[in-house]
Amino acid sequence: MSSERIFVHVRTSDPISEAGIVAALKTQAEIWVTDGDPVLPGTVALIVADEMNDEALQLQRAVRGKGMHQVVAVVSELDDAGLLLAVESGISGLVRRREATADRLVQVITSVHRGAGVVPPDLLGRLLKQVSQVQQRILAPRGLRFNGLTDRESDVLRLVAAGLDTREIAQKLSYSERTVKNVLHDVTHRFQLRNRAHAVAYAIREGFI
Repeated sequence: MSSERIFVHVRTSDPISEAGIVAALKTQAEIWVTDGDPVLPGTVALIVADEMNDEALQLQRAVRGKGMHQVVAVVSELDDAGLLLAVESGISGLVRRREATADRLVQVITSVHRGAGVVPPDLLGRLLKQVSQVQQRILAPRGLRFNGLTDRESDVLRLVAAGLDTREIAQKLSYSERTVKNVLHDVTHRFQLRNRAHAVAYAIREGFI
């Protein structure tokens, strides 16, 4: 385990649960529990709720409002709907309360602090199945992908990366040159990129093309 200390802010709607979690974390040398005011750089928020519902989302919004964007949720019950809600809302780590030992919490907090996402292993397969169903039933019929690019945008960027100019891309894809320019403009604007070269570099780095 890394010797680097990680700042953690605990937020619950139940003072007894909060006291228990805080007491457990304070026994861990890797963790420094803060009150979240002011927010220290890199602070991981840990929220505790019965399930992923409006209560959990309110807790998440509260910590995000303080500037904490890496969030771990400890929940008593976690079904498929709650799992998908957690992912959609941007929660980075999920732990069932019955599995929330001090050591397990440190493992998840450390992984989230390093930029990883953590889901209970037995739910990972179900999550991937749900993601696949959303892609097949909702996004694909609309020409969309989870990466935020449409099939047309991916095709255009792939050809830009291959060295084709606007006219050549238009001919290759049977689009007008104006359409190609509009596609590139939309991509650069949406992802706040400087130009088409930056758009291609970004798409390759993120694995979009």
